[in-house]
Amino acid sequence: MDARQFEEFGKAAIDFISNYTENLRERDVLPSVEPGYLSKLMPNEAPRQAESWQDVLKDVERLILPGMTHWNSPQFHAYYPAGNSYPGIVGEMLSAGFGCIGFSWMSSPACTELEIITMNWLGKMLGLPKEFLNCSDGPGGGVIQGSASEATLVGLLAAKEKTTRRIKSLHPDLDEGIIKAKLVAYTSDQANSSVERAGLLGSVPMRLLPTDDKCRLRGYTLLEAMKKDEEAGLIPCYVVANLGTTGTCAFDVLDELGPICNENNLWLHVDAAYAGSAFVCPEYRYLMSGINYVDSFNFNPHKWLLVNFDCSAMWVKNAGYLIDAFNVDRIYLAHDKQGQALDYRHWQIPLGRRFRALKLWFVLRLYGIEGLQNHIRRMVKLAHQFENFVNSDDRFEIVTEVSLGLVCFRMKGDNSLTRELLDRLMKRKRIYTIAANYKDQLIVRFVVCSRMCEEKDIEFAWNEISSQATEILIVSRNQTARMFENGELPYENLNGKMEERQR
Repeated sequence: MDARQFEEFGKAAIDFISNYTENLRERDVLPSVEPGYLSKLMPNEAPRQAESWQDVLKDVERLILPGMTHWNSPQFHAYYPAGNSYPGIVGEMLSAGFGCIGFSWMSSPACTELEIITMNWLGKMLGLPKEFLNCSDGPGGGVIQGSASEATLVGLLAAKEKTTRRIKSLHPDLDEGIIKAKLVAYTSDQANSSVERAGLLGSVPMRLLPTDDKCRLRGYTLLEAMKKDEEAGLIPCYVVANLGTTGTCAFDVLDELGPICNENNLWLHVDAAYAGSAFVCPEYRYLMSGINYVDSFNFNPHKWLLVNFDCSAMWVKNAGYLIDAFNVDRIYLAHDKQGQALDYRHWQIPLGRRFRALKLWFVLRLYGIEGLQNHIRRMVKLAHQFENFVNSDDRFEIVTEVSLGLVCFRMKGDNSLTRELLDRLMKRKRIYTIAANYKDQLIVRFVVCSRMCEEKDIEFAWNEISSQATEILIVSRNQTARMFENGELPYENLNGKMEERQR
C-alpha cells in the first residue's frame, strides 16, 4: 500500500467510523451471533495474494459488526463507560502513525515529556495532593498504565519489595523468600475481580474483607484482619481501597483506612477506576476525603473521561519504590541523558509503551476542563432521571443510594422476578444491563455510559424495562391462577400469593 492508497483507505475508514458512531442508536446493542460464527464465514487460510482495501472495509461491515457488542451505544448501560470521543480517536491514529516505543526518554523525548505534562494537568484537575505530581519537589509523579488492573499489580509488587526490604533491614538473618511467603494484602469483598487477581499474579494472598451496610470497607475491619494475621506470623503489606466499587459504586472510608496503613507501614493504593473521573468536578471531591494518606492512586480516563482505551492514570507519592521493584538495566537501554529525565520503563510491568499521552492531550485540549465537567454532570443528571422513573413505579425499588451515574434497582418480590427481567432484556438486545448482588438480593445495575446518551434514551430504556416487567407479572399471575385451578394452591391463599408475586 502506497501513500496515495493509504490516504484513500484512511479517509474511507474515518467516514466509516463517523457513520458507525452517529448511527449506533439504530443498532441492537447486543449481537445475535453464536460462538464460532466468524470461523464459519471466513476462509481457513490467509489470502495468498493481496486483496483490495475496499473489500476489506466491506467485510468489516459484513463480518465484524454483526459480532460486536456496541459499548458506545446510547443503549449500553452495563459495566461502566468505555471512553470514546473523536479527539481521542484522532490521538490514537497519530500515536499509531508515529509508532514510537517510549520505554525511555531517549527512545522518544516527546512521548515521555508529554506524559509528564498531561499527568500533571490531570492531577491538578482532580485536586490531588501536590506530592503526587511530577512538578512537585518530591519523588512523586504520574504515569499512564494500560488498565487499573495493571496499576493495582504495580502497586502490589512495589509494596512487596518495599516491605521485604524493610523487614530485612530489621532482621538481617531472615531469608527474603521466607519474608515474601509471609506477606498478605487486603481489600473489600466489593472490590473488582482484578484486585483479587493481582494477589494471584503477585503471589500475595489478597484478603477480601466484609463491608458495612453501605458496602464500604471500614478501619475497624482492617484492624481486626491485620491482628489475626500478625498473630499467625504473617506480615501485612498492602491495602487496596475502592473509590467507586464495581457492584454499587461504594466508597471505602479512606479517613479510617489511611492512618492505620500509615502507622503500620502498609502501602495504601486507591482504585478509583470509574469514579475518579468525577473528581474533575469540585462538588464530588468530598468522596476522596483521606487521599492525603494514600501511597498510590489510579483512575481510568478511558472509562468516563472520553479518552479511548487504554489510558489508566496512576500517581505515586514516591516513584523510587517502583524503580526499586522494576529496574533492570542493559547496555542497549543506556543513554547520555539518564538521571536528567524519567525513563518510564521503571514505572510499569512491560518494557515497551505506546504514545498514549497524545490522545489524553487531545481530549484535555479539545474539551477543556469545563467541557469535561459538563459531560460528567450531564451523565449524573441522566442517572437521576432514570431514578425518578424507578421511584414512580411501585413494582420496583431502588436498592442502594444512587451513586454518580449508577442506579441499582430491582423488581419487588423474590429474586426470580428480577432474574426473569434481566433474561428478557438480554434476549431482546434493545438495551444492555447486568446483574449484581446486594445482601442476598439480585439487583440490576443501570449505568449511564455513552457520551451520546440523551433524555430520550433514558426514556427508551425505562419503557423497555417497564414493558417487560408488565409481561412478567402477567405471566406470574396466570401461573398462580392455573395452580389454583389445578388444586395446587388453596383458594384462601390465592390473593395473597398474587399480591406477594407482584410485590
